[in-house]
Amino acid sequence: MSLQSTALPGSANESNAQSGWLSWLLVSFLVYMLLAAVGAIGSGFKAAAGNDAKELFAFASNPGIALIVGVVATSLIQSSSTVTSIIVGMVAGGLPITIAIPMIMGANIGTSLTSTLVSLGHIRNGEEFKRAFSAATLHDSFNILAVTILLPLELLFRPLATASEYLAGLLVSDASVSMSSMNFMKILLSPASDILKASVAWLPGIWSGVALILVGIGLILMVVTQIGKVLRTLMVGRAMNILHTAVGRGPRSGMASGTLVTVLVQSSSTTTSLIVPLAGTGVFSLKQVYPFILGSNIGTTITALLAATAISGAAATVALQIALVHLLFNLLAIAVIYVLPFLRQVPVIMAETLATLAQRNKAYVVAYIGGVFFALPLMVVGVSQWL
Repeated sequence: MSLQSTALPGSANESNAQSGWLSWLLVSFLVYMLLAAVGAIGSGFKAAAGNDAKELFAFASNPGIALIVGVVATSLIQSSSTVTSIIVGMVAGGLPITIAIPMIMGANIGTSLTSTLVSLGHIRNGEEFKRAFSAATLHDSFNILAVTILLPLELLFRPLATASEYLAGLLVSDASVSMSSMNFMKILLSPASDILKASVAWLPGIWSGVALILVGIGLILMVVTQIGKVLRTLMVGRAMNILHTAVGRGPRSGMASGTLVTVLVQSSSTTTSLIVPLAGTGVFSLKQVYPFILGSNIGTTITALLAATAISGAAATVALQIALVHLLFNLLAIAVIYVLPFLRQVPVIMAETLATLAQRNKAYVVAYIGGVFFALPLMVVGVSQWL
């Protein structure tokens, strides 16, 4: 009995260790498939439209329409990481940077719907709901304010396009020097890319390209979802420890922990969904939640940066450029809104006002969600068409 009882814990430890390694191998495989899927989208657009790929996006030639595409797509998919990965592939296939940038900004707004829905879990308790809803809508308010300020600046002066183009040129240039002509990523991804292309090669004409786009998008949706599930299993316990030990230490620590947790679980929606219930129960104040949410905006950009490494050749620079736009947009938003004292409290005031109204009358909740994610996008479309 003693031998058996002493053997069991060791067996359990070995089983857990083996399970951990298998999970990390699965994550590695899923990341590989994510890169292959992004490459497939770029190849599909090129096959479908050749040198005239830009004409495919005539429907989004207006920045207002492009913004709404980003908002609606991310609201439906509930993953800005997924949408930005798709946009990286589209840019590699010919989507103009000027259209992709508003889409990226829209993705930032769309991803905040999740935390707002999570806050509804506290709706039966008035004070808890007020705290949770204010924490959730703080994310919305900041992202909406960021787009309101930075999109007009981008359209007028192109700071994001210019800075990202410069940085992408440096990084791609450095990579080409270090790898010489080996094109490591293309060699690594070629087996999966060949299989994906072969799966649609039987289709005639441009339809093989269209099918490859759909396969790539479907694969990204599946892969990002699965990566999220596996990483949540592996990391959420550790993520919660990070939350409790780092969020309350100050803005820098809170922002760093928000970035780290989001990188770990590969989803800003998951990160903000973790923090909203803690805000609702009073574990963290709105002041503590604020920088953590900003960190989650930075952390979610890692997926697009990773996806950009799947693109090779002439499109490598623009693919990396749009991924860098996502990062620079979030950093610039923090610099403009959070760092400047007279703007820092604007999202807080917006969120607290919304929470007070929602606590008084739950109809405001329906009006807010319907307005921000449905009515407002339609209004922007109407205004942009009129202009």
